[in-house]
Amino acid sequence: MDAAKAFDVIVIGSGSGALVADRALWQGLTLALVDKGPLGGTCLNVGCVPSKMLIYPADRLVEAREAAKLGVQAEIIGVDFGAIMSRTRELVRRTREEIRGSLSRTGVALYEAEGHFVGDYTLEVAGERIRGKRIFIAAGARPLIPPIPGLEQINYLTNETLLGLDEAPESLIAIGGGFIGVEYAHFFSAMGSRVTILQQERRLVPEEELELSLILKRRLSQRMDVRTDTEAIEARRDGDGAVIVTRNVATGGRGEFAAERVLVATGRRPNTDLLRVEAAGLETTALGFLKVNGYLETNKPNIWAFGDVIGKEMFTHVANQEALVAWHNSSHEHKAEMSYRAAPHAVFAYPPLASVGLTEAEAKGKFHYLVGKADYKQAVRGEAMMETDTLAKAIVDKESGHIIGPYAEMLIQEVVDVMANEGNVNSITAAMHIHPALPEIVVATLHSLREPET
Repeated sequence: MDAAKAFDVIVIGSGSGALVADRALWQGLTLALVDKGPLGGTCLNVGCVPSKMLIYPADRLVEAREAAKLGVQAEIIGVDFGAIMSRTRELVRRTREEIRGSLSRTGVALYEAEGHFVGDYTLEVAGERIRGKRIFIAAGARPLIPPIPGLEQINYLTNETLLGLDEAPESLIAIGGGFIGVEYAHFFSAMGSRVTILQQERRLVPEEELELSLILKRRLSQRMDVRTDTEAIEARRDGDGAVIVTRNVATGGRGEFAAERVLVATGRRPNTDLLRVEAAGLETTALGFLKVNGYLETNKPNIWAFGDVIGKEMFTHVANQEALVAWHNSSHEHKAEMSYRAAPHAVFAYPPLASVGLTEAEAKGKFHYLVGKADYKQAVRGEAMMETDTLAKAIVDKESGHIIGPYAEMLIQEVVDVMANEGNVNSITAAMHIHPALPEIVVATLHSLREPET
């Protein structure tokens, strides 16, 4: 085989990796961008972009169905599921082509194929070897498929394959009650599917604040069957549909659930195995994620990793920040440490929830903290919305915020901004807030700070 072609920088992955690629090009460095495709990474193609395109009309449908509480009698004449899916796919396709056009104009060496390491700083891609002085790994992750007997015999969906649907299934089982599972359960339920969630853990979205998780289960249970403590142990075909056999984690009792389609949403696994990182001497965790230090450096000099492939906080906005930190550390003598202290996230179910910082369970025993709570009715705008089963909660010492209710992903930003700028509670409460508006809920929460209940 010919000698490896040399580059100043190799970037693996065109999602958050594109930020590093841009900066390398700005500095006039030779650059190879490796991505097995499709261009744009997880967020654009199968993650936050298409899912939010789908969830927005789902939100409007649920609002219309719940409008009677406001004295509004609304009728939904129909749902054009095919049009919703087609519009989503077209946006993804168009954006992907814009990325391709932009890359072609820069002259970057684009390798649209699955690459893997064959030695130190050297990859093989489509039969060609390339070598980089600096390598940035943003290779992402893919759906984790659990070893459920019979699962391979049914035509199950993942967050990637469901985007190809043109008709809503009459019924759907979601195996997994994490972020992906509850978001798509909300979507399909709103579209008219009869939905069942099978969650092995004791509660939905178990990483979230306990009270928010319980509210989410109550709200979702009003329009779907939510089974926690329920492990899927077997799958089998049933005509054109499927049956999932379950075991109750608490009692050991068995059950069966039938549906036209099954969505597997049990987590994500890193693409390090496809990349064969061991050939480059790169260390991984027991789950296969690349090991990095606080500067996003791997154990090999001049190789950085970020995004889903390191498994820290698997959100696009976090990966983008990690990309900027990794590039800085590759280009400056003074290193910057990646901080996750003010890294927020949201779950776009209905109602949505959003969080930043520690949960109360994480803070307990580690800090002396205060707890504040408020529901939406404590703001006039929230009362007008007649949102009764909602909560905003603050854990203050190492500031944290947790909100479930309409526009939670927007309300949490006020807390994020203060945390990111080393502010405190007074930074929020001393500022004027528009009245009546939902951000007053954040102020009400902070004004209610008390010692935690024992």
